[in-house]
Parts: sequence; C-alpha cells; structure tokens
Amino acid sequence: TGIETTKAWGFRGGYTHNWSPNWASAIYGGYAHLGYGNVSKGLICANFATIAVAGSTCNPDFNIGVIGVNTVWTPVKNLAFTADLSYTMLDQKYSGAIVAPAVAAFAKPAATYELKDQNSLTMMLRAQRNF
Repeated sequence: TGIETTKAWGFRGGYTHNWSPNWASAIYGGYAHLGYGNVSKGLICANFATIAVAGSTCNPDFNIGVIGVNTVWTPVKNLAFTADLSYTMLDQKYSGAIVAPAVAAFAKPAATYELKDQNSLTMMLRAQRNF
C-alpha cells in the first residue's frame, strides 16, 4: 500500500529536590500524541466492523499523559526506598463498543466492551540495593 508516516510527538520533564543526603522528592509529568494517516487507519480498522456495535467508530489515534510525585529515602549508601504515586490519562479516539470473543491465553472473557478514555492511579513502593 506504499509508505505512509505515522506522526508522534511528546514531551516530558521533572524536578527533583534533595532535602538532605538521605531524602529526595520529585515531581514529573509527560504528554504524548500518536496520529495515524488515512491509509494506516484503514488497514487497522479493516476488521473493526466485524466486532463493533452499531454506531461505533474506529480511530486508533490517541493521547496519553502522566503526572506523578515520588519520595526517596536512602538510609545508607546504595540502599534506597521509594514511594511513587502517578496518575495516567489515556485519551483514545475510538467510540462505542465492541463484542469481543473469549481469549483464553489472556483470561479475557467474551463480552461487550465499551470503548472510552481510561485513567489510572498507581502507587509503587520499591526497595533498591546497589552492589
């Protein structure tokens, strides 16, 4: 079908503040966009109608953003404990719903799934020892 570019861009940044030799905190964030050309969308969406509920639209473009904070405690050299809290937002461009078959390999049941934006709040605790 020829060559067609997919356009993507993004940015991210963060700031870390060292409170003392044993404590540091950071704030970070990022945002990205992925946009497909018409030929690519056509190839991706070719079989969408077979699983889509009437009125659904296929558009694989999406945006994703994340913002988070963390705190690191280093009680001794080469040992760190981190608590990280982040919020992720997925702005996807599909709409409607699909009727998906069961996928045993992924333990995904057959069901009707709504196509919509997804957000998540994640907390990660980590202990790291460097040798």
